[in-house]
Amino acid sequence: MSSENGQADGDARDAPPPEQLALIRETVRAARVPRAKPRTWRGAALAGELPVARVLVDKGVLHLDRYFDYAVPEELDADAQPGVRVRVRFGAGRHRVRDGRREGGGLIDGFLVERRAESDYSGPLAALAQVVSPEPVLSEELLGLARAVADRYAGSVADVLQLAVPPRNARAEKRPSPDPLPPPETPGPGSWARYEQGPGFLRALAAGGAPRAVWNALPGPEWSEELARAVAATLSSGRGALVVLPDGRAVARLDAALTALLGDGRHAVLTADAGPEKRYARWLAVRRGAVRAVIGTRAAMFAPVAGLGLVALWDDGDDSHSEPHAPQPHAREVLLLRAAQDGCGFLLGSWSCTVEAAQLVETGWAGPLVAGRDRARSAAPLVRTVGDTDLARDEAARAARLPTLAWQAAREGLRHGPVLVQVPRRGYVPRMACANCRAPARCRHCSGPLEAPGSGDLRCGWCGREEGGWHCPECGGFRLRAQVVGARRTAEELGRAFPAVPVRTSGREQVLDTVPGSPALVVSTPGAEPVAEGGYAAALLLDGWAMVNRPDLRAGEDALRRWIGAAGLVRPQSAGGTVVVVAEPTLRPVQALVRWDPVGHALRELSERAELGFPPVSRMAAVAGPPEAVAAFLAGVELPAEAEVLGPVPLPVTPPGRPRRPGAPPPGEHWERALIRVPPGRGAALAHALKTAQAARTARAGADPVWVRIDPPDIG
Repeated sequence: MSSENGQADGDARDAPPPEQLALIRETVRAARVPRAKPRTWRGAALAGELPVARVLVDKGVLHLDRYFDYAVPEELDADAQPGVRVRVRFGAGRHRVRDGRREGGGLIDGFLVERRAESDYSGPLAALAQVVSPEPVLSEELLGLARAVADRYAGSVADVLQLAVPPRNARAEKRPSPDPLPPPETPGPGSWARYEQGPGFLRALAAGGAPRAVWNALPGPEWSEELARAVAATLSSGRGALVVLPDGRAVARLDAALTALLGDGRHAVLTADAGPEKRYARWLAVRRGAVRAVIGTRAAMFAPVAGLGLVALWDDGDDSHSEPHAPQPHAREVLLLRAAQDGCGFLLGSWSCTVEAAQLVETGWAGPLVAGRDRARSAAPLVRTVGDTDLARDEAARAARLPTLAWQAAREGLRHGPVLVQVPRRGYVPRMACANCRAPARCRHCSGPLEAPGSGDLRCGWCGREEGGWHCPECGGFRLRAQVVGARRTAEELGRAFPAVPVRTSGREQVLDTVPGSPALVVSTPGAEPVAEGGYAAALLLDGWAMVNRPDLRAGEDALRRWIGAAGLVRPQSAGGTVVVVAEPTLRPVQALVRWDPVGHALRELSERAELGFPPVSRMAAVAGPPEAVAAFLAGVELPAEAEVLGPVPLPVTPPGRPRRPGAPPPGEHWERALIRVPPGRGAALAHALKTAQAARTARAGADPVWVRIDPPDIG
C-alpha cells in the first residue's frame, strides 16, 4: 500500500459527518463578512438609511477646510452617529476604484458631522474605515463655535477643534459620569454689595437673564468669592456657567471659593496640570451634562457646557489668554462669540481695565460694574511716586539703586508684615522717547513706534520708513532717550540692605502661591506675585521706565495692569498699606495708579487709538515670513479697498538656542513683517481675504510658509 493510499484511507476514516461539514462551511462564510477595521472596505453592504457620512478630516491646512463625504458600511451604522470620532482613508484618486468604491489613501482621524441620504459629490465614495469611539464629542453648538472662531481668525475648523476637543482616553471614556446634582439655592450678594450694580447683576443671573458687564474689581482677595457667587447664581437658575482664568494659581483660588460656597461635585476644573486621563474624564462629565459649571485656564474657553447661562473671564489683559497655537484666538474674543451665539450672560472682570473692555462699555454692548469712588479709594493703598527729579536730589540712593523713599517705606512696612518688591523681568526692551517730556517717539506717517537700529538712524517699527528730522510734537525737543534694560534691584542686593530679614523670590524658576504674614521681603516679577496672609504692609514697584517704555502699543496699559495687580495685594491705606512706584509722576499710567482710576486711563487710551486708527477701534493683521514669500503674498491677496499696508520691515533674528515666539523667524533666518489695517466694520472682510490667499498658497507645493495672524498682541 502506498503512502498516498494510506493517507487517503486515513482521511476517509477520520472525515466528519455531512452535518459537521455543512456547519464548518457556514462558519467560513460568516467569517468572510467584512469587519469594522481600519482598512478599505470591499463588498461591504451600506447602511440602509442615511448611507452618506459628512466628515471633517483632521487636516489643519486651509485649502482642505471643508467637509468630505464617505459611505457608511452597514456594520458601522449604529455607531456612526454625528459627533463621534472616525478614521477614514484620505488622498485616494479617482483611478483607484473597485466595485464602485474608492480605495487607497492614508488613514486619518476626523469627526462625523452629519448623516445624509445623498452626497453632493458625483464620483465614487470611500467608506468609513473605523468608528474610533461611539462617544459623541462634537456637538452642533461646538462645531458652530469652531467655525465662527476659524472665520474670525482666518484659520481652519480642524485647528480650532484641536484646541477645543481634548485627545481621547479610553479608560476615562469607559467610566460613567456622576449623576447631575439639582440646582443650588440662590446665594446672597455677599461682597457684591460693595458695587453699585452688584446685587442686581446676581439677581438677573438667578432669574434666568443674560446681563453683560465689565467689572472693575476692588483691591483685595474677595474677587474669587465674588466670581463664585456669580457662578452659583447662574446654577440656581438651572443653567451652566464657564469661567476662564489666566493661570493655575487663580484657578485654585476660585476652586476653593466654589467648594466653600457650593460643596463638591458642582463644578469641574479643566487645566493641563490635571493630566490627560483626569482632564478628559472631567471634560466628558461636562459634555454629558453631569456637571454644569466649568473653571479653568485658556483651553477651557471651548468647554461644552450644557445650557450655558454665563461666560466670565478674569484679567483679560494677561498674555496667557492668547493662544499660541493656530489660529491663535484670544479667550476674550471666544467668550464674546459664545455670549452672542448662546445668548447668555457675560462678565469681564479685572482689577485693572483694558482698552477692549472700555470699548465694550463705550459701545453699549456691556454695562459698567464698578464701586463708588469713595469706596474704591478706601480699599486701595496709599501710592507715592519717585521720579527723575527725586532721584537727582538723592545721589546716594541713586548710586545704591534704591531711592530713599522706597527704602523708608520698606523699613516701615517690615515692622508690620511682608513687603513686596516688583522688578521687571528680563526681555523688556524700551522704545524711544523724548528726553525732555518722555512722550513716545512715533512715526509721522503711520504713528508707529520709532526704533534706533545699530546704525543710529531712526526707523519706524511698523512701516519701515526712516525718520531724518524728528522732533517732539509735545514739547518741541530734539533729543531721544532709551531707558536701561533690566531690573535695578536683585534679591541679593536687598538681602545686603536688610541683613536680618528673610528674602523670598517668585518668578520663572519658582512661582510662589502664598507667603506667611510675618515680616519678609518678597521679590517677584510681574504676574508672579504671591498672596500674603493679611495682605502686604508695603510694595515697591521698581524700574517703572523699563515697563512703560517698551516698544509696544499696550506698554502703558500693561504697566498699569501689572502695577495695580501688585498694589491690589497690599493692605488698604486705613490699615497702613503703602505703595512706592519708581517712575516719572507725570506719566499717564502713574497718574492713573495714584488716583486708582484704571477705567479713566482705558477710556483715554481708547479715545487716542480711535483718533490714530489703532486697535481695537481698527482691525489689524500681521503677515510674516521670508521677504520673497511676504512680497508674493501681498501681491496676490485681494484686500478690501479700505485696507492700508504698513511695511514690510525686518524682524529681529532669533538667536540659536532661544525659544521661538509665535510668528518669529526660525533661528538664523531673516524674516519680514507687514501690518494690514482696516477701519471698523471691515475685519471680517480682511480675515476672509487673508484666509483665501493663504489657502491658495498652501495648495501649491513648494511655496515658502507665510505666517498670518489676526489682531496680533504685539504690534509695536
